[in-house]
Amino acid sequence: METLRLDGDIRNWVLIPITVAMFLVGVLRHNFAKLLRSDAKVDLKALREAQAVIRAERIRNNAGYMQGAGFRQRRFFFCDKTTGVFSQKTKKLNPQQQMMSDPSMMTDMLKKNLNMIVPQMLTAAWVNFFFTGFVVGKVPFPLTQRFRGMLQRGIELQSLDVTYISSLSWYFLNFFGLRGVFSLCLGQNELDDAQAMQQQMAMGMDTGRAFVAVKENLDMMQHDFMLHVAEQRAERLLRRLVSGDSTDQARAFATAE
Repeated sequence: METLRLDGDIRNWVLIPITVAMFLVGVLRHNFAKLLRSDAKVDLKALREAQAVIRAERIRNNAGYMQGAGFRQRRFFFCDKTTGVFSQKTKKLNPQQQMMSDPSMMTDMLKKNLNMIVPQMLTAAWVNFFFTGFVVGKVPFPLTQRFRGMLQRGIELQSLDVTYISSLSWYFLNFFGLRGVFSLCLGQNELDDAQAMQQQMAMGMDTGRAFVAVKENLDMMQHDFMLHVAEQRAERLLRRLVSGDSTDQARAFATAE
């Protein structure tokens, strides 16, 4: 397909307005989130228990990079029957009981969800109504046909090269790609939706059930150190390099003679 030449008015009246509007909406969301943020009391014991579960899961997922002694020490710290972290009793309520006993938790969750969903719905409707059907740019590298649905939303034209970007897809790219810009311009980022959801899940975790599940996974796990294979590969590579260097030196000496 021949290269398309895009009109400069598309850049001035479609590409730049969408980008500026997404940035301004992000700034408004950031300031609105600061206004809605309440000084909630943090339960240090519950937070410590949730972090212990997360740390144990990380140890289980990355156990292959630890020596056997280090893994056994960590498993003893968490799973010992008398002094282990997961052997201690917890009185933390489940998330439903917490919401019933503390209505402010549900109110805070509703505020955060509204601040996340409502601006994005309005912005998406604005872009879909005024700017649908425009081709706003082109990526500088080739792509497969699987990227067509992601880069050309709102344009049903199979003959168009997959590297071209539609206006609606440009909106979604800005939605996921401006986090670094917000962190650079606004400092503490209140708009990291994934991090906010992880914090809510950690605070609302049923640590009693989580302790039992993680403890069983660590007790049943068979440790297998994976880096011994890397040591053997590095040893073979070094021997090959040393033998190659000695061969090159011998050839150079024979050529000089």
